[in-house]
Amino acid sequence: MAANIASKTPELTARSIIIGLIVALIIGSAYPYCVLKLGFGPNLSVVSAFFGFMALVPLVFALRLTDTNARENNIVQTMGTSAGQTAFMAVLLAAFDMLNAKGVLNPPIYLNTLQIFCWLCSASLLGILLAVPMRRHYIDEENLTYADGLAAGETIKVLHEGRESGAARAPLMALGIGTILSGALMMITTFFKWVRDTWFIPGKEVMNIGFNISLLSFGSGLLVGFRICLAMAIGTAISWFILPRYLFAHGMITALTYAATLRWVMWPATGLMVAGGLTSLVLKWNLIVKTFRGLRGSKTASNDFPMQYVVIGSIFMAIVICLIQYFSMGIPVYLSFIAIVLSLPLMLVGLRVLGETNWGPISAMSNMMQAVFAFISPGNVPVNMSSSGLTGTIAVTSEALMQDFKAGQLLKSNPRNLTIAQLIAAPVGSIATAIVYPVLRNKFGIGANGLSSPISVKWASFAELLTKGFNALPRGCLVGLIIGIAVGILLTLLAEKWGEYVPSPSAMGIGMLITAAVLLTFILGGVAQLIWAKVHPASEKAYRIPLASGLICGEAIVAVVLAVMAAVGVNF
Repeated sequence: MAANIASKTPELTARSIIIGLIVALIIGSAYPYCVLKLGFGPNLSVVSAFFGFMALVPLVFALRLTDTNARENNIVQTMGTSAGQTAFMAVLLAAFDMLNAKGVLNPPIYLNTLQIFCWLCSASLLGILLAVPMRRHYIDEENLTYADGLAAGETIKVLHEGRESGAARAPLMALGIGTILSGALMMITTFFKWVRDTWFIPGKEVMNIGFNISLLSFGSGLLVGFRICLAMAIGTAISWFILPRYLFAHGMITALTYAATLRWVMWPATGLMVAGGLTSLVLKWNLIVKTFRGLRGSKTASNDFPMQYVVIGSIFMAIVICLIQYFSMGIPVYLSFIAIVLSLPLMLVGLRVLGETNWGPISAMSNMMQAVFAFISPGNVPVNMSSSGLTGTIAVTSEALMQDFKAGQLLKSNPRNLTIAQLIAAPVGSIATAIVYPVLRNKFGIGANGLSSPISVKWASFAELLTKGFNALPRGCLVGLIIGIAVGILLTLLAEKWGEYVPSPSAMGIGMLITAAVLLTFILGGVAQLIWAKVHPASEKAYRIPLASGLICGEAIVAVVLAVMAAVGVNF
């Protein structure tokens, strides 16, 4: 009975859509500056959830409308997440400009506002549609964590329950304390430069080994839990403590630095994640088949986005993308089609990695696509960049939808309505990026003397490296790739029997890729979760999720607010 009542609660209402569009426009406009300056984007799900609550409740009170509910807020949060994830791909536009400045692209490729909008919008819509059928598998059947989505759902739930009764006062207090502490620490490290935002272990600065002073990272580890954090710690130990000296001694890397080591370890790390993710899908092929068969049934027609719309929409968007890339960049249609097909398995791997670790391996997946197209179309940098960019855009939007589905699972929202909300907001993020990115580029510049965008540097540098052929790759890295693939398959097979005692290859792979300073703080959160669960399991069960959600919220909100202020000329 309760489920039926919940399902009748209004969610995709006119006010939720209007406020969702406003939130989507704000986040879509602010996010490009964030990712270009920081090299990564703060959590969008919880920021959108807070913005939605702050907008919905005063509006309802001022206009004396029917009281709002958590599922309406979920719609607003979903639209903000969708727009922001699309805007994340400003990093690709920056990579194009870096290659133009070096003269690597000949003739140079300059996309105008209309071309940027059409390209990002079509790729984002395709990513959303392709992710729809996987909700049942990753969310319902495997019940992966998707920590950002879980944090957003918990935030919305606590905020609304706190308004309605005193029963949620303690979780609301935990959420509030976490938010205040995290936001305050973010402001301290931003405004008081003498407080370092990263404490490096003496002598380890060039390898980025230390502790990032961030409660967002700590809260993410607290939310994900000790098992996944342990697997990430193994990956961190391999990449940043064990391998570097061996690789340097044998001439496989040129220097004991973070950048040189990353260029080598990205290959076995990517092999681990791809092999582990695809092997897991193969082992659960019967569940995948059941998922797609179930989408055709009448029982799910009222809750799931119709499968026929997914198929028709995906085909239409694929055609649109092929035409846009042909007329805007001169990419042959068949190569665009190959890129779309190859994006599918990498998207599925990315969704699993994100679900387990709360890190989307966009950079690693895009680099792998670059390597694939270096083989398919050697020396063709526009094809290399556009194909990897297409993979990245499909990945980020599919990941956003899965995070929103996770929040919706907690709030008992209708998955079909969440999908519709994402489809509405993706064009908003696309147009915001198409307008804002040229403004940021012209005002601040792109590169070492402007918005540095480390992700873009890595993307452009790898494309430039691959123009010299596979001989330019670090010596032995392809052997590392093969070893990574073999270990990924083995660990996944062992996990079928021994489960929680076997480290996740996805988590190990991410641990090998992410800066040790960020991950060590993240891992401390997982250790804290284990100790808390052992010492006082009742309070851990009651307060861990709202507290961790607050720790994620505070820093993410401050980061977005600072980006908005910077975008309008208020800099600190």
